[in-house]
Amino acid sequence: VSTSHLQLAAFALGTVGWILCTVSMGIVEWRVWHVDNTTIISSGIAWVGIWKVCFISYLHISPGYKEQFCHKFSGYDSSIPREIYAAQGLLSIAMCVGLLGLTATIFALRNVYMGITHKTLITHFFLVGGFLYILAGLCVLIPVSWNFYSVTHNQSIAFPPSYYMPSSPAAQEAGAAIPIGIVAVILLLLSGTFCLSYRFPVTANTIT
Repeated sequence: VSTSHLQLAAFALGTVGWILCTVSMGIVEWRVWHVDNTTIISSGIAWVGIWKVCFISYLHISPGYKEQFCHKFSGYDSSIPREIYAAQGLLSIAMCVGLLGLTATIFALRNVYMGITHKTLITHFFLVGGFLYILAGLCVLIPVSWNFYSVTHNQSIAFPPSYYMPSSPAAQEAGAAIPIGIVAVILLLLSGTFCLSYRFPVTANTIT
């Protein structure tokens, strides 16, 4: 038990990182667009996420929507940039892989704290958990970096007319999802490093 403090910390950090990955995947504030024309986008601000685009409008532009209008992205919208669809896929993978990493770490820690001194089993599960954490972190890093690059270069998106969005903003900035994703990447990579650093103590009773 005394040799697995880093791995226990890895589980805690990995859990928080996985939760933050899930949060960043779900919220719409990936890119914050500032627009000049407030005829439809009343607040002058629109939020572009990886699943949908939303803005506040005081016009009845769609049945059932009085103030907030959201339009979900369709897989058939060729105008939606590749980094958004890449984020959908990679973050879904990260969520599943991160969960598998947590499961592997839990199993290894269970054996450690229950006194099951099976060297190969414990070491292998910590290694598997570590690799899965790192893979999950990389799957989050790619879409976060790609979308942040698009924000800093003020790249436009040719939305279809049904989205009621201009093709270019007057200015744009990174939304809350990007810093949340960056923190998730750091925590997941740290978790993976801690798990991979595990060394089983050599004792006379060790089961190999």
